[in-house]
Amino acid sequence: MPAEARSRPLIAVVGSVDTARTFTPPLRDAASAPEAARLLGAELYRAGCDIAVFSSKPTYVEADVVRGYAEAGTAGAPGTVFAYPPRHRSVDFALPPESCVTVRTVRDTSGEWELSYYRTLLSADGVLLMGGGQSTRIAGIIAMAQQVPVLPVAAFGGGAGQVWVNLDKIRNGVDDSAIALMGDDWQPDAAPRLIASLLEQREHKRAAEDAARSTRRQAAWRANAGLVISVLCIAASVAAIVFAPPSGPADARSLSSLLLAPLVAAVGGALIRHSFETDSGSLRASVRGLGAGLVSVLLYCASQLLTVPALLDDLDVRRLLFFTVPLGFSAGFTFDLVFERLRSGAGPAAPAAVDPLAGSAATSATGGGNPPPTDPVPARQTT
Repeated sequence: MPAEARSRPLIAVVGSVDTARTFTPPLRDAASAPEAARLLGAELYRAGCDIAVFSSKPTYVEADVVRGYAEAGTAGAPGTVFAYPPRHRSVDFALPPESCVTVRTVRDTSGEWELSYYRTLLSADGVLLMGGGQSTRIAGIIAMAQQVPVLPVAAFGGGAGQVWVNLDKIRNGVDDSAIALMGDDWQPDAAPRLIASLLEQREHKRAAEDAARSTRRQAAWRANAGLVISVLCIAASVAAIVFAPPSGPADARSLSSLLLAPLVAAVGGALIRHSFETDSGSLRASVRGLGAGLVSVLLYCASQLLTVPALLDDLDVRRLLFFTVPLGFSAGFTFDLVFERLRSGAGPAAPAAVDPLAGSAATSATGGGNPPPTDPVPARQTT
């Protein structure tokens, strides 16, 4: 059953304490295991859990866990046992008719019992391990690798004991006291504390998953907010072209339009660039784009003033904005290239501009700020 469709924790039970078998590592204190399994089953019921089992044979711990689970059941809070036997087998726990526990058999279409077995383990909210051999050890290792909460009762040895050794190395959010409790010799009063430690692992995992989802939502919200701001910045810079003041002597309004519009476009370009990256914040990207745009636009304007000294006497802001707004956006989008050119001693490259006074083409300087000669001097011929 999918985790999102459950309202109660589902704990898978795995293991065996059959003394007729040889286990590696060997079993310990096997005589106490059936009673321990019944006590653990009762605590699972009291904790409000459903359980998942794979066999009703008395050679596996599932039979004793289900027995204790059913004995603790009450009419006011019925529990459910989900049985996942191989496709052509059935389960029968011989529960009394008046039992408040429901046994539901879940059939898997796969002919391989391992597929249903491991799929159930990975979808469970926790795994209880007792004794067992190779399959129990593998089940515990897979559960730990997928960060499924595990409760290896190491008091009875077997594969569960080996899982406890590995859990002590990996931890998966399990603290020292819980590790020590799982490795202690069996005591009748240990069942409530063991089940509580398993459910604490589940809560720790759920809290970590909630925090990860919250982080992803916040990152997505910041990315979307940055894109919205970039669109507004681009729209504002385009609006500056539309509502630019008429040509005339430079004043505060015309100079503000000339400088601020490309800087706003630079911030928009930097935020669009930031949407492809994850290693910096949007504020830092905006500041870097603003710096790159400021340097590029000022150098561009300086080159125009050197080319046309009377530029400010009759300033055509709209015509210049058609060059400076794309220049600012490009500088903001490629701020790393702009800063690299500055570190190497060269200024940002600027596109060719049109002289707003004379209407002739004026090529801006790329580094030193010197205008190109207007009348090239012919080379002197040598004899």
